[in-house]
Amino acid sequence: MDDDGRYRDSRSDFIRGAKDIAKVAKKQVGKKVGRGMDKMTDEYTKRSYKRFEEEDDEDDYAGVPGNDGGYYRNDSRANDDEGHSDSTEGHDEDDEIYEGEYQGIPRADSGKDGSMDGVTAAQAQQFRDLSAYEGERRKDQEELAQQYETILQECGHGKFQWTLYFVLGLALMADGVEIFVVGFVLPSAEKDMCLSEPNKGMLGLIVYLGMMVGAFVWGGLADRIGRRQTLLISLSINSVFAFFSSFVQGYSSFLFCRLLSGVGIGGSIPIVFSYYSEFLAQEKRGEHLSWLCMFWMIGGIYASAMAWAIIPHYGWSFQMGSAYQFHSWRVFVLVCAFPSVAAISALTTMPESPRFYLENGKHDEAWMILKQVHDTNMRAKGYPERVFSVTTIKTVKQMDELVNMGDNAAWHQKWRQKLTSLFHQVWTNFQAVFSPEYRRTTYMMMAVWFSMSFSYYGLTVWFPDMIKYLQKQEYSSRTKVFVKEKVEHVTFNFTLENQVHRQGEYFNDKFMNLKMRSMVFEDSLFEECYFEDITSSNTFFKNCTFIATLFYNTDLFKYRLVNCKLINSTFLHNKEGCLLSDVSDENNAYMVYFVSFLGTLAVLPGNIVSALLMDKIGRLRMLAGSSVISCISCFFLSFGNSESAMIALLCLFGGISIASWNALDVLTVELYPSDKRTTAFGFLNALCKLAAVLGISIFTSFVGITKAVPILFASGALAAGSFLALKLPETRGQVLQ
Repeated sequence: MDDDGRYRDSRSDFIRGAKDIAKVAKKQVGKKVGRGMDKMTDEYTKRSYKRFEEEDDEDDYAGVPGNDGGYYRNDSRANDDEGHSDSTEGHDEDDEIYEGEYQGIPRADSGKDGSMDGVTAAQAQQFRDLSAYEGERRKDQEELAQQYETILQECGHGKFQWTLYFVLGLALMADGVEIFVVGFVLPSAEKDMCLSEPNKGMLGLIVYLGMMVGAFVWGGLADRIGRRQTLLISLSINSVFAFFSSFVQGYSSFLFCRLLSGVGIGGSIPIVFSYYSEFLAQEKRGEHLSWLCMFWMIGGIYASAMAWAIIPHYGWSFQMGSAYQFHSWRVFVLVCAFPSVAAISALTTMPESPRFYLENGKHDEAWMILKQVHDTNMRAKGYPERVFSVTTIKTVKQMDELVNMGDNAAWHQKWRQKLTSLFHQVWTNFQAVFSPEYRRTTYMMMAVWFSMSFSYYGLTVWFPDMIKYLQKQEYSSRTKVFVKEKVEHVTFNFTLENQVHRQGEYFNDKFMNLKMRSMVFEDSLFEECYFEDITSSNTFFKNCTFIATLFYNTDLFKYRLVNCKLINSTFLHNKEGCLLSDVSDENNAYMVYFVSFLGTLAVLPGNIVSALLMDKIGRLRMLAGSSVISCISCFFLSFGNSESAMIALLCLFGGISIASWNALDVLTVELYPSDKRTTAFGFLNALCKLAAVLGISIFTSFVGITKAVPILFASGALAAGSFLALKLPETRGQVLQ
C-alpha cells in the first residue's frame, strides 16, 4: 500500500510538472507566432499594388485580403490555423484562463498604460492603411488616365461625339435661354402683377441666386451619382418649374417657380462640359469644347427671337374674369422651356460617361460604352469590320462605404441614412478641392472666375440700362409743355402723350376711349368733366382740383392723383388689376429684343476664333489675351453718348470677352481630376453667379450718374483676371486627369 501511494504521488507530481512545462512552451510559441504574423503583415502592407499583381501571377499569394488590407500566403494561413488547433486541443479550465491571457485580456496590474498603447497603435495602423489606400488610388488614377487616352484614340472622333455634341448643346442652350427670360418678360409682368421697384429687382436677381445654388449642388452630386443621371434630374426640375411659372398668377409664386427653375438649370454648365470632355481625346478637346459654347449663344438668339415674335402680340391671351389672366408674355415663358424638354428627351438615348464608371470601379459598364463609341464611329466612317481591341481597362481602387441598416429598418430610416451618407461624400469631395494638392489652383481659379464674371455680367446688364436711360433722355427732350390753357366743351378721343399741362382750366370736357402716356397735369382745374374708358401709363395729376367730375371705367386710381381735391366727384367701375403696356410701346419692346439679339450674335466671331486657336496657342494665352483686349475695350465706353454707339460697344465687348469664357471653361475641366471635376466646376460656377449678382447691383446703381466708376471697376477686374490667369498651369496637350 505504501509503495502504491508513493507511486501515485510521484505520478501526480510528474503530470503536474508536465502541464507546467506545456503551458510555458505554449506561451512562448504563441508569442513567436504572433510576432511573426505581425512582421509578415507589415511587410506585405508596405508593398505596392503593382507588386501584388506580379506576385499574384506567380501564385505566391492566395489573393485573400486580410483585415488590415494586406494579403496572406497560402501556407501561412494553413500553418496558422493548424497551430491554433494543436495548441488548444485537450486543454482544461486552467488552460482556458491561460489562453484568455494570451489573447490580449489585460492583467490586473497592467493599468491604463497598456490600453493607451493599444489605442495609439490602432490609430497609427489606421493612418497607415488610409495612406496606403490613397497611394494605391492615386497610382490607379494615373494609370487609368494614360490608358483612357489611348482608348479614346482608338475609338476615334466621329458620329458618336457629334451626336452627343448636339444633345448636350440643347442643355447648354437651355441655360442661355434662362438668363434672358426674366429680363424680357419684366416690362409686361411688372404691370400684370403690380410689381414695385424692389420686387422687379428681386425678380431680376432671383434666377442668378437659383443658378448659384444649383451649380454647387448638382456639380457635387454629378461626381457621386453620375453625369447623365444628375443632368437629367436638374433639367427635369428646370422644365417643371418653368412650365408652372407661366401659369401662376401671384408675384410670390412666380418668384418661387423662377427660383427653382434657376436651381435646376444651374447644373447645366458644370455637368455638360465635364460630361463632353470625357468623350474627347486630347487633340480634340479644346476645339470641340469651344464649339460647344456656341449653344449658349444660340440660346440667347432663340430667346430674343421668341420674345420679338410673341410678347408684343397681346391678342395671344385670354382671361377668366379679373382673377386669372394669361397674356402673351406667359406664352413666351412656356416656349422658353422647350430647349430643356428637348434636352431631356435626347439625353435619355445617351450613355453615362465611361470615365465616371471606371473611377467608381464599374469596369464592364465602361467597357460596353467605349465599345459602343468605337463601333458607332467605325461604322459611320465605313470601317464596320474593325474590332474594339481593348479587353481590360484599369479601374480605381474603391473604399467600402456601405452601411448595413438591417432588414428591420423602416424605409424612411434607410433613405435618411443614404442621403446622409451621400451628403457626407459630396462634402468630403468638396473639401478635397481645397486639399494641399489643389489649394493654390483653386484659389487662383476662384479669383479669375470672380473677376471675369463681375466685369462681364455687370457690363452686359449696364449696357441695356444705359440704352434705356439714353432713350428716356431723348424722349424727355421732346416733351411739350402747355401753361394756363383754357378748354371748354371739347371731347378728347385721341391719344395724349408726352405732355405737361400747368395751371390749366377744363370746363365740361369729355375724355373718352383714349390712352394717356407720360401725361402730367399740375395745378389744374377740372369742372363738370367726364372721364370714360381711360387707359394710362406714367400719368399723374398733381395739386389739381376736380369739381362735379365723373370717372367711369378708368384706371385713374387714387395713387395717380397726388395732393388733389375731389369735390362732388365720383368713381364708377374702376378697371381692376394691373394692365399690360399698350400697343404703342411695341417700338421700345422691339428695341430691347433687337439689342439683345445683336449682343448675343456678336459673340459668334469670338466663338469661331477661340475654337480654331484653342489647341494651337493654348488655354492660358487665349484667356489672358482676350481679357487684356476686353480691358482695353472698356475705355471706349466713355465715347458711348448715343444709343447706336452703346449698341456697337456692347457688341464689341461681347465678341472679345467670349474667348476668355471658352478658355476658362476648358481650363477648369482639365485642371481637376475626374472624381472632383464637376464638384470644382460647380463651385466655381456658383461663385461666378455670386459675382454676377454683385456686378449687376453695383454697375446699375451708376446708370445716369457717371461712367467712370463702371469703366474703372470692369477694367480693373479684367486686368487682375488676366494677370492671375498667367500664373495657372497650362493644360494643352495633357491627358485628362
